[in-house]
Order: sequence, then C-alpha cells, then structure tokens
Amino acid sequence: MSIRPSVHFATMELTGKGVLALFAGEGAALSASVPAAIAETVARAAASQKFTGKRLSTLDIVAPAGVAFERLLVVGTKGDTAAGEEDWLKLGGTVASKTKKAEAVTIWCDGSDGALPPEAAAGIAAGVLLRAYDFDRYKSKKPKKNGEEDDADVATAVTLAVGDVAATSAAFEIEAAIVEGVILARDLVNEPANVLGPVEYAEQIKGLAAQGIDVEILGEAEMTKLKMFALLGVAQGSERGARLAVMRWWGGPEGEAPIAFVGKGVVFDTGGISIKPAGGMEDMKGDMGGSAAVVGLMRALAGRKAKVNVIGIVGLVENAVDGKAQRPGDIVTAMSGTTIEVINTDAEGRLVLADALWYCQDRFQPKFMIDLATLTGAVIVALGNHQAGLFSNNDELSERLHAAGKVTGEKVWRLPLGPEYDKLIEGKFADIKNVGSGRAAGSITAAQFLQRFVNDVPWAHLDIAGTAMGSPANEYNQSWASGFGVRLLNRLVETHYEAK
Repeated sequence: MSIRPSVHFATMELTGKGVLALFAGEGAALSASVPAAIAETVARAAASQKFTGKRLSTLDIVAPAGVAFERLLVVGTKGDTAAGEEDWLKLGGTVASKTKKAEAVTIWCDGSDGALPPEAAAGIAAGVLLRAYDFDRYKSKKPKKNGEEDDADVATAVTLAVGDVAATSAAFEIEAAIVEGVILARDLVNEPANVLGPVEYAEQIKGLAAQGIDVEILGEAEMTKLKMFALLGVAQGSERGARLAVMRWWGGPEGEAPIAFVGKGVVFDTGGISIKPAGGMEDMKGDMGGSAAVVGLMRALAGRKAKVNVIGIVGLVENAVDGKAQRPGDIVTAMSGTTIEVINTDAEGRLVLADALWYCQDRFQPKFMIDLATLTGAVIVALGNHQAGLFSNNDELSERLHAAGKVTGEKVWRLPLGPEYDKLIEGKFADIKNVGSGRAAGSITAAQFLQRFVNDVPWAHLDIAGTAMGSPANEYNQSWASGFGVRLLNRLVETHYEAK
C-alpha cells in the first residue's frame, strides 16, 4: 500500500523545511502572524496571477530568500458560505494533492480571521490522510534506471502549526478513528474477489475484536437452522460458503436498546443465471460496498469510543453460476416465513438483506435499523453518482440522515414508498417476487421488498450503488472505492444517539 503521511501538531512557529502551506481569505489576505517577507511575496504573486483567495484555489511559489522553506503553497478559503466539516477535509486534501512528493510540509493553521478552531485543524489533517490513500498493494515497484527496485517511497512529514496543540490533538484522535473506518471500507471494496471471499471477509471482520468489538460469525449450518433460505439461496451457486457477521459495540448505558446497521456483502455478483453483461462485470467485486460501510462504521465508532450501543450485521455471499445455482422461477422461504418467487437471480442483494434485516430486528429489537446496499442500477439513473437514494418508514430518521449528509458531503435524497408500489412485487406463485413489473420504479420496488422484513422497527434503506464505487473523485478521495456511508452514519450517531 502507499505510505501514509505522518501527521504532527506543533505550536505556531515558522520553523521547518520543504513546503509551507498558508490559507488566504478574500483578496488573498493572509494571517497577521505571517512574516512580512512572506506576505509581500505572496501579495506580489497573487496580483500577477490574479489569485483572489477563492476557496480551494491555489498559488504555488518559490519561498523568498531568508526563509527556511523551499516553497509556499497558498490555498484560498473564501467562499459564499461559512466553512464546514467537509470544507476542512477539502482544504487538507488540496494541500496533500499539491505536496505529495514533498519530504516535509508545514500547514499554518491561521487564516485572515485568526487561528482555526481545533476541530477545523483536525479536519484538515484528516483530509490530508484521506487524499493520500492509494490502493496500490498489487502494483510492482518500478525499477530504477540501473535495474534496482525503486525504494524511494518515504512518508511525507506533515506538521500542522496550531494555536492549541493539546485541544487539536484531542480532536484529531476522533478524526483519526473515522479516517481508519473510511480507509477500511475503501480497502474492502477495492480488494479483488479472488482475495476477499465470504470466508476471508469474515476473518477480516474478526480482527475488529482488537478494537473491543464483539464479533460472531454464523456459518451455513447456523443459518440453515435459522431458516435463512433467502440468503442461502443466493450463495448456493458458489463453492464459497456464505457467512453472516454480527458485530456488537457496547459503549452506551447498560440495558439500553441498540441502534443497528445492516449491509449487503455480495463479494462478487455475476448476476447468477440471469447473468450480467460481460462489459464492466469486473466492477461487481464492489457489490459488497454496503457491508464495507457498516464494517468501517463499526471500526470508527469503536476507535473513538462512541458512547452508544450498536449492532452491525453483514450478509456475506458470492452470487455465482454452476449447476447448483438458483434459477429464475425458484421459490424460497425467508427466515420471516415469507415465500419469495425469484424472477431474476441478479436481484440477489435484497434476498440477502431480507434475512439479515429480519434476524436483526428479531434478535436485537433495535431503536432503528439502517441498511446500506449497492442495490440497483436504477438509483444511478435517478440520482447519478452524487447522492444515495434514501427510503424510509420514519420521517424523523430520514430528516436526520438528510441533515447529516449535508454536513459531511455524503448526501442522500429521499424517494417514495407506498402501497401502489408494493403491489408491483406481489407474487404470482408466492407471497412476493424479487423484482417489480417491468423496469419502472426499480429502486422503489427494491425498497418495498426490503420493507417487508423490518416489521414495525423504524428503518431506512440507503441505495449506494452510485456512490460507493466509481463515484466522481474529489479533493479528499481519488479512489475507485469511496468509503461512502462511514462519515455520514458516524455524524448521525454522534449528533443524535450518543449518551452525552
């Protein structure tokens, strides 16, 4: 893997080497704490290059004589609205993108309006780490001209000069835990399916025990005993056995009902007998993006010692094709007792989630459940790659998710549910069928299917097919796998559900 930058915090003293990153406000104004020689150099360069301090614009210049640094990187902060949580990530990511080959970088966390708050500086540091992520573990090192292996990768030493080192360090401990969760989610989605099968995935999840998370893995025998035949039906065409991973973080008051997150973990999706087109099928290694978000979230919550009781459940299967594979027209019985006519074996994720959701509400009686899944291509048609589809039976939960998305930049848009859509999944030979009638409202009928397995528990479904993988790159993410959902749900939990 690429080498992460090392992050340190120090008092505001202009000592160091390499690159000095400065933040400029309207009119390219710098902090009053910046020495006159540097300020004058920046002012001249800004005037000649028409740099006005627009947010995330940059000015890269040679440091003046007598300054220890070699380069000055000026990043604009002027915007139409006050900077928020995602803006700090973007500022850090912008600095990282312009200094990735530097040996040392000092970020002067003081702007034209004064020293940045500790949370802002910590967010900038998090943005540096997230932007530096690169899934390159399977790439060979390029040889030098003399034929030797290139071993020049050295971690960039990033120092943030801040007003309050102790407070910023404390804030960064929280941010660092969230970063670890996002990076874990990205790693899981980026891994090829020949490396990350259901069994291997379950083994990785067991590693969360080191964070204080209680992990329980159910195999096919246990799921058969529980009559999870919707989930097991998806897995029967693969030689790789299914698993259900149950994670528990108990950081809240003893005896308080947990909140719950459930993820679709289809490690590879051929489409089954209703096979997908060959073009782009390699991307189906990411069809477990919902489960990756749940695993990453649990890592983040445990890492920052969240004061809340949380259940995370992920169903891990491979949807493959062989003589034992599920057929269109087959009828399976879910754990709930609902019979399901399988019309399309490529609508498999909802079958996995049906049993996982029912198991979750039946065993744990949570305050609410949120499931995440790369469920439908239809949601990309509706919303593109910038927002996830949100479906829910609870207005308060929906409003809180929407608000959390606006703060974190992991946005969601609510789409409707209703009895008129529910009729579209009524089965001809069974209680329900796993797809609607025709192509219309594909994301909605998928959500209607899931709603059949939540009972009366407040519930939300996030269709992240357009945002978990292949989504547009931004200042703090250049990876095919985005880790979408970790920061969104962490913000939801922190704002509304943690013990104060």
